[in-house]
Amino acid sequence: MVTQVQIVQWLYVFVSVIEKHKEELTELDAAIGDADHGINMDRGFKKISSILPSIEGKDISSILKTVSMTLISSVGGASGPLYGTWFLRASAVTAGKQELTVKDMLDVLQAGLAGVIERGKAQLGDKTMVDVLSPAVIAFEQAVNEGKGSVEALRMAVTAAEQGLKDTIPMLAKKGRASYLGDRSIGHQDPGGTSAYWMLRSLLEVVEGSRAKK
Repeated sequence: MVTQVQIVQWLYVFVSVIEKHKEELTELDAAIGDADHGINMDRGFKKISSILPSIEGKDISSILKTVSMTLISSVGGASGPLYGTWFLRASAVTAGKQELTVKDMLDVLQAGLAGVIERGKAQLGDKTMVDVLSPAVIAFEQAVNEGKGSVEALRMAVTAAEQGLKDTIPMLAKKGRASYLGDRSIGHQDPGGTSAYWMLRSLLEVVEGSRAKK
């Protein structure tokens, strides 16, 4: 199970991870984008950090929907709409829930990915966050089919996401400003994929840490 408390903890952790790595994200984006991914993400998640105390007691869906609306309204570039859509779709499949089973978590990951694909019109191999989120979903689904729990499933998902992130480096960008660079986009890690990987890894760290304390 992933509890409502863990969802809130995850968001706090992800806020701190983005703040810690904002310069790295900006450097990655400077190579193939607008050099603002780290700045924009940090701005949006600082805003989330400021409103989390007021929504901590709500159900998971309400929390995720508030995060979505905050990101869409405060994050510039493509990041706001894409992450906003991910959290919005996640909120739609968690209505009224205070905890998520491993199958609920699969629903969250699948819905989020579908939203990002629909919003960004990107597919696997386009050198975007889809190249990180998609293998993570596939690995998580495999874990569910094998009867694994949330921690084990998230470990498999994060491992797959990390490999997916590495796989973006030799790719030719086909979406966004990076696509304008043509072959010059090859050899650079995708910034959106990088933040997506940290999002999933932050969730794993919280769930792993909670289990370790029991």
